[in-house]
Amino acid sequence: MAKGANTLRIISGQWRGRKLRFPDVEGLRPSPDRVRETLFAWLQGYIDGARCLDLFAGSGALGLEALSRGAAYTLFVDREARATAALREHLALLGGEGEVAQADTMKLLAGPPAQGFDIVFLDPPVRKGMLIPCCEALAAHGWLRPGARVYLEFERSLGEPELPEGWSWLRLKQAGQLAYGLAEAP
Repeated sequence: MAKGANTLRIISGQWRGRKLRFPDVEGLRPSPDRVRETLFAWLQGYIDGARCLDLFAGSGALGLEALSRGAAYTLFVDREARATAALREHLALLGGEGEVAQADTMKLLAGPPAQGFDIVFLDPPVRKGMLIPCCEALAAHGWLRPGARVYLEFERSLGEPELPEGWSWLRLKQAGQLAYGLAEAP
């Protein structure tokens, strides 16, 4: 295995510099460090005390970074058993406030949550057409608190996705073949 393969580094906050290993699962790709740095600069002043939802969590890079930077709670959702087992281990190791659900994201989003979320990280598998259906489900079933921030990561070649009614883009950026942005829900 190449040096650094299947590891992620927490960039900032209480766990700054911590390196965590994640399983070798097809399609699992943590958001690059520079993308995370940009995202959390956008969320500065909003992350402290937030309830976060990390959908298609994979390595958990976004949700763990949020907890490290002062989020109150993160719910990690992924359908892959090895990924969710690793996330549970990371939360226990770091002492983070959160839960891990091994579930199909679309099925989970079809019903209401116990509580809404302030921030959602949405980085679905590429070329599966899941981004907009997930956004619509978040909006339709009470997953978002008023003014929630939703991070969307998508293939640059697909262009800017059409957001649900009432949502607006706060930021959009590109990095190589990746495009990402931060939207605000009503």
